[in-house]
Amino acid sequence: MRHVDFSPLYRSTVGFDRLFNLLDAMGQPEQNSPSYPPYNIERMGENAYRISMAVAGFGESDLDIEAKENTLVVKGQQAKDEEEENEVLFRGIAARNFERRFQLADHVEVRSAYLKNGLLHIDLVREIPEAMKPRKIAIGDQASKQIESKATKAK
Repeated sequence: MRHVDFSPLYRSTVGFDRLFNLLDAMGQPEQNSPSYPPYNIERMGENAYRISMAVAGFGESDLDIEAKENTLVVKGQQAKDEEEENEVLFRGIAARNFERRFQLADHVEVRSAYLKNGLLHIDLVREIPEAMKPRKIAIGDQASKQIESKATKAK
């Protein structure tokens, strides 16, 4: 087990606490990490992503998706049928309830979710606000701008 000490970084950075906590949690052994249901995370474009989860046996009414504070939570809960028509001799298709959590980066939003062929697809997009996008700053002479503005005021 490898442990990284982030305390020197805490002294020289502000607002990165969540990032350091995530990095620290990733280094922990995955004892309690659920492996069901299996999923893929795909990059669909520069700022577009898709999570695909194998949820065979679950219908739309059995699934719940919630996005809150940079966390996406997907829950699956099937209603138990008290009376099964046939006796199941072997159950290879898991029908157990689950809860899967995904940490989302800042400015990542859920766009849509749909169920197709036993796969739940959740489309995500990262939208950076205009105020945070890089912008070009024109270089000009401050003295000439002051003279021009005084000349226009004098007229």
